[in-house]
Amino acid sequence: MPGSFRYVPNPHMFDELARGSGMRDLLKDRADAGATIARSIAPQYSGPTYDPAVQRHGEYKASLYSAASMRPNGWRAEFGATAAWWGQVEFGSGRPATTQDRPQSGWSPKTRTLGRALQSLRSA
Repeated sequence: MPGSFRYVPNPHMFDELARGSGMRDLLKDRADAGATIARSIAPQYSGPTYDPAVQRHGEYKASLYSAASMRPNGWRAEFGATAAWWGQVEFGSGRPATTQDRPQSGWSPKTRTLGRALQSLRSA
């Protein structure tokens, strides 16, 4: 039969796609975009510290990162902040003091930065 062909499925196709350099580049580009958005909206601490010689201006923004790493099922990319737990609290947010503003409760308004950046990536 002239012009006929036989399709032979590749059982490793999805694994090859998940582990390919194209997937790594695609995911890393999205993570870089998220980190860039987070840096642009990140709050900056400008209040007093326990020691006047300590400067914390831009510390949270500088801790934002993006990375891609190989996992057993393929590439994974992420963006986040490496600031210490105490550095995750946004001081001087302008809101009245509530129980949610206390870092002891485990809630930090600064974590909204990463959430807003992720949401902006979803809507783009």
